[in-house]
Amino acid sequence: MPDQPFVDLFRDTEHLSWPPTAQVRERGRRRTRQTRIAAALAAVVAVALVATGAVALAGGREGAPTPVLPATGSPTPTPTPTPTPSATSAAPRSSTTSTTPAAPPSSPSRTPSAGSTNPAIPAAAMLRLSDLPAGFTMAEDDIDGDWSLESVSIYCREAPTGTSNGRLAQRTVSFDSPTDRMIQRVVRFSIRDAAREMDAVRALFTDCEPRGATSSMSVLADGLGAGDESLLVGSDIEGVRSRWLVVRQGDLVAQVALDMDTTPKEALRYARPVAQRLCAGTDTC
Repeated sequence: MPDQPFVDLFRDTEHLSWPPTAQVRERGRRRTRQTRIAAALAAVVAVALVATGAVALAGGREGAPTPVLPATGSPTPTPTPTPTPSATSAAPRSSTTSTTPAAPPSSPSRTPSAGSTNPAIPAAAMLRLSDLPAGFTMAEDDIDGDWSLESVSIYCREAPTGTSNGRLAQRTVSFDSPTDRMIQRVVRFSIRDAAREMDAVRALFTDCEPRGATSSMSVLADGLGAGDESLLVGSDIEGVRSRWLVVRQGDLVAQVALDMDTTPKEALRYARPVAQRLCAGTDTC
C-alpha cells in the first residue's frame, strides 16, 4: 500500500499539464544565470560602499576643527546683545538744560568787585579844557606845593585816620586861568581801598579839630549825583579857605582843587564831567 503523502501528491497533480522536459531544463539554466549575476552585482556594490566610506572617513578627519579644551576657570558670560532701535522709534533729543550756565553775558561785568586789569591811568580819564569854563589853559610847569586835601591834616589837634595808602597808580593835570588855578589828581586803588579812601576823606573833614580858634574843616556836600560817590569838602585855616571836589568811579578816585569860594551847586558842574572822564580808565562804569 503506497504512503499517504504520495497518495495526496498524486491526487493534487493528477490533472496538471506538465511542460516538456527541454523547457524545464531551459528555465533551470536561466534561473542559475540570474542568481550568479545578482551575486556578482551584490559583491560589486558592497566593495563600492566600503571604499566610499573609507574616503569619507579620511576626509572628515582632515577637515574637522581641532577640539577646544574646556576652560579651567569659570565660564565667561556672553554679553547680551544691545537691541537695535526700530525704524519707527524716535531719535533721542539732546537736553537743552545744563547744571552750569552755558550762555555768556552779553556785556562786560559791572560788578563792584571788578576793576581795571591795567593800573596805568590813561589821559582820557582826566579832565579836558572842553570841560572847563572859558579862559583856562593847560599848565606846562610841574605840579608841586601843598595843594592836596591831605596837607591840611597837619593842622588837626589829633592825628586823623588819614587816607588810604593802597595806591596802585596816579596821574595829575593842572589848568590855569587869569584868576585861579585848578589841579586834578586821579588815583587808582583796589575797589575796597577806593571806598575806604572816600570814608577817610569824610573822617578827616568831620573828626578833625583844628588848632586855631578860627579854623574849621567840614564836609560841605555829600552826594552830588556824580559817579559812585562824590563829595565837596572845605577848610578855613587861619583865614585861608580851600575847596576840594572828590569823586569815586569804581576803583578810581579823583581829587580836584577848586576855587576857594566854590559852592556845592558850582561843584556839581565839575563833578559830572569828572565822573564821565573816569569811565575811560575803569571797567566798572
